[in-house]
Amino acid sequence: MKSSRATLPRDVALPGHFHSFFSFPVNKGGYSGVAVYTDSRKVVPLKAEEGLSGRLQPQPPLSAEERVSPSYPFPHDIAAYPDEQGEVPATFDALDGEGRALVLDFGLFVLINVYCPNETSDSRLSFKMNYHLMLQERVRKLIEEEHREVIVVGDINICSTPLDHCDGHLPSNQATFYDHPARAWFRNWLSPNGPMIDIVRSFWPDRKGLFTCWNMRIQARETNYGTRVDYVLVTKGLLPWIQHGDIQPSLKGSDHCPVYIDLREEITVESGDTIKLRDAMKQTDGPRDPPRIAAKFWPEFSGKQTNLAAFFGKPSASKEAGGSSHTLPPPSSTGLKPSQPLASGSVAQGNPDSLVRLATVANPAVPAKMQDKAKASQPPRPPPAPSAGKRKSSESSSNSAKKRRQVKGQASIAAFFSKPSTAPVTSKTQEVIEIDGDDGPVASTSASTFAGDAPSSSQADQDQLDADYRLACELAKADGESSLADDEPSPSPSSSSQNNTQKKAAWSELFAPVQPPDCLVHGEPTKLYTVNKPGPNKGKTFFLCSRPVGPGYDKGKGERLRDEVDHRYRCNYFKWASEVRKEALRERERERTRTTSQDR
Repeated sequence: MKSSRATLPRDVALPGHFHSFFSFPVNKGGYSGVAVYTDSRKVVPLKAEEGLSGRLQPQPPLSAEERVSPSYPFPHDIAAYPDEQGEVPATFDALDGEGRALVLDFGLFVLINVYCPNETSDSRLSFKMNYHLMLQERVRKLIEEEHREVIVVGDINICSTPLDHCDGHLPSNQATFYDHPARAWFRNWLSPNGPMIDIVRSFWPDRKGLFTCWNMRIQARETNYGTRVDYVLVTKGLLPWIQHGDIQPSLKGSDHCPVYIDLREEITVESGDTIKLRDAMKQTDGPRDPPRIAAKFWPEFSGKQTNLAAFFGKPSASKEAGGSSHTLPPPSSTGLKPSQPLASGSVAQGNPDSLVRLATVANPAVPAKMQDKAKASQPPRPPPAPSAGKRKSSESSSNSAKKRRQVKGQASIAAFFSKPSTAPVTSKTQEVIEIDGDDGPVASTSASTFAGDAPSSSQADQDQLDADYRLACELAKADGESSLADDEPSPSPSSSSQNNTQKKAAWSELFAPVQPPDCLVHGEPTKLYTVNKPGPNKGKTFFLCSRPVGPGYDKGKGERLRDEVDHRYRCNYFKWASEVRKEALRERERERTRTTSQDR
């Protein structure tokens, strides 16, 4: 859910009969976050809290009765992974401050919804590993010290086996797959080495292509060239309750797809007694409020927060009579900061076959219509107070941020390339208004993005500009000669028409779009991409092979062994659009030279 508390639409925060719980980053707004939705008609959590360390507390803090656990993990409880300077964290504040976990108590089990860090750089490896270790310690305390059953759902950001990676079958990857410390840790945490069971894989032990995440920038979902990084992990005691589990790759809207499990309505134990799921989850027949951190108790949704429109609206009759003034609302009961986003969510909802379906999906997108509705619901700005009188035009021009200047009308495009005349030119002028202030960057119109670092093409751009400039100067010279010839006796209509046609064709060539070249391996037209990654190449365009990516596609000699390349998929063709344009201009110049020689 790419959103934040400040922009979260009411329909998303309180969707009908669902209770919702959110965790936002403390500082990095828009960076990460998690959410849990529960169907209030079926189940209401007994307790709920943010984070894994117990340090993220609402205002006022949770009481001992409201907390899920009596004790929490500490840095000295784990063998922390050192960073590049060899240091280990002294507290879990930084690890738990990115809004990556929610913990809810459902009686039968404790649900932990997580969005584990991704290794975006070498410096983040220690952060990622220490977060995994903190999660493992929290689960260990729940299992061993509190004797609870646990379900961990969400984006773990690790492929557990080579079968869960699109290139895991390649010999070069199989040999070194578990060399990464995160994969080695995950293998030891999962059954049979550890306490957690990968329940979805247990239903599909040999299924290939069971992927939950794809790189949307290279259209990897089209060929199912993905990874499995989203899981539902359970402890052994919950196995009798689990009826089924699978993924839902057909549901779009994110670069991840939902993962779910269904729980049975009841089970029969060895003694012959039947236990209903509702009783095991300690659900009562009457209505019950959710835990205090639920979104329904936020001031902006519970009616306790004064609306901005109230400061400009007409006061009620009672207030006018008593002369009372506006009072500020009481402090937030949750203490959550309204500035952080959502990135992953899990849902517990009813379905025809079972009381509870537990599903998780990473990075669900908030619909644009809901975002627009949220913006529309904001009160309009009040109109400015009327001025006491009209200001003089001199005062307005001196105090205004708008600067007015007079510019001469443009005679022709050739004026940009021809030598300026010494004689003054009399023409009509137009008024141009310059507004002080920075405009936002223009969004790229390309349908695809390229995230990799590409070599600089400044020299190629300069060559292209030189070629364009030379051609423009030639056309401007011809335009100037044509203008001088206007004072002389006009030539025949046929020759004049021919000259105009040639000039028009020359200008069309200058501004004609670059035709995509063919890739060298497949001989098929390539596809145009735009660099959106910040850096010196941002905004530049380039051509890649138009075929989709797939297992064994050619990443280049440095990334893929030659005997592992599968030519059914994208080859490693790459060329800057400026180079393609420069080659096209050279070819046009050669063709024009040949045509001129033949005419002579």
